[in-house]
Amino acid sequence: MNLDKIDTQILSLLQSDGTLSLNELAEHVNLTTTPCWKRLKKLEDEGYIEKRVALLNAEKLDLSFIAFVQLKTSDHSHEWYRNFVTTVSEFPEVMEFYRMAGEYDYMMKVLVKDMKCFDEFYKRMVNSVKGLSNVTSTFAMEPIKYTTALPI
Repeated sequence: MNLDKIDTQILSLLQSDGTLSLNELAEHVNLTTTPCWKRLKKLEDEGYIEKRVALLNAEKLDLSFIAFVQLKTSDHSHEWYRNFVTTVSEFPEVMEFYRMAGEYDYMMKVLVKDMKCFDEFYKRMVNSVKGLSNVTSTFAMEPIKYTTALPI
């Protein structure tokens, strides 16, 4: 599916406000509700829209300590990778998790209440995963930009 201007507008509007009703969405893109609904359904069916969620305020929930953890391993086997990904993915504190090119093999963004909670997470994580040769953590002092909106 090639996205046209209206599809892009629909996606942009939903990124800004996922609570827009079908009527409001249709009005914003100058369509009636039926063709707007058909476009929306197609965007969902084809995977452009993965899911609709509420974005929570981490600070209000006392989760404002952000750590970036970089990891190296000497074991690059498929079995180790599968086990590592499964184990790390189960930690709710891990908000983002990437396989990297460069000096470190993996990087994760971890969100917790404070340094004590990070230390507890860190100990559980390194004790759950064998084969790590280097783990380095850095901590965010201040979030400057955070967005979930993709640049479409």
